Amino acid sequence: MKKYITLAFMACMLLTTTSCKTGNSNKANDTAENMITVPEFNADNAYQYIQAQVDFGPRVPNTKEHVACGEYLAQKLEEYGAKVTNQYADLLAFNGTILKARNIIGSYNPENKKRILLFAHWDSRPWSDADLDEKNHHTPVLGANDGASGVGVLLEIARLINQEAPALGIDIIFFDAEDYGAPRFHKGDHKDEYWCLGSQYWSRNPHVEGYNARFGILLDMVGGKDATFYRELYSEKYARSVNKKVWKKAKELGYSNIFVNEENGGAIDDHLFVNEIAGIPSIDIVPYMADAKHNSFGDFWHTINDDMSGIDKKTLQAVGQTVLAVIYNEK
Repeated sequence: MKKYITLAFMACMLLTTTSCKTGNSNKANDTAENMITVPEFNADNAYQYIQAQVDFGPRVPNTKEHVACGEYLAQKLEEYGAKVTNQYADLLAFNGTILKARNIIGSYNPENKKRILLFAHWDSRPWSDADLDEKNHHTPVLGANDGASGVGVLLEIARLINQEAPALGIDIIFFDAEDYGAPRFHKGDHKDEYWCLGSQYWSRNPHVEGYNARFGILLDMVGGKDATFYRELYSEKYARSVNKKVWKKAKELGYSNIFVNEENGGAIDDHLFVNEIAGIPSIDIVPYMADAKHNSFGDFWHTINDDMSGIDKKTLQAVGQTVLAVIYNEK
């Protein structure tokens, strides 16, 4: 074998230097063209974006805290180079309350017909109705994980897209009025459509007429300590190939202990209405905590304990880097 390699090397040397160099150069160019550069997600930045939202207090529609945080989010998207569209709407809640809602959309490379949709909700729940102490049930949830974490990850992704854009156009949407569904102590009906009012509105009234995307990814509660993410039921029903793509990429990156490649239950979440109304195949990266004592979303869920103490940068890193790797490898 060594003799064969030596003879082959000598034969190459007998050829013109130009021909050998040309062959190597073409091969190098082909390799460079096929390489995909994925930015490095910064979990410290994502954490700070979450903290900034929490510092406003609960972001419940029809409050000054909600208005102030909305301005902050729109300003950050503009700062990071997005074309920002503010979609204001009066939405009817389960109890007849009119919610002054605001969907905030940041678009990158809006002329590109090939698009990916990334979304999260930015409002927080008006009631801690899952709290073990009944006295806390009418206390608004701070929503560090349930709301702010998904937005924080997407703001960091926006910052990176502004520095180096992927091949496809990206739309980042912060949906409002997701968490205004009927509380447990409500005596009337508890319907699925009471939730996710902002995404339902956008799905019927997209910011661009005839809007479509190759697929969508929802980030909901993606910063919790020891979080694990299973393939959610409705995601499997409407967008199994997207689930497969995301969980495969997570495994390649070494996050298979966080992205568990098994199916689990369904969540009434923004992706459901984006699938059913807008017809965009979308998945939900949402936790399933098998060891939780009281709720599979985590024991902090819809309680007064959903604060910054429950946020883990390792979880943020796993989710953010996985989503980046997926969108930058699309052509």
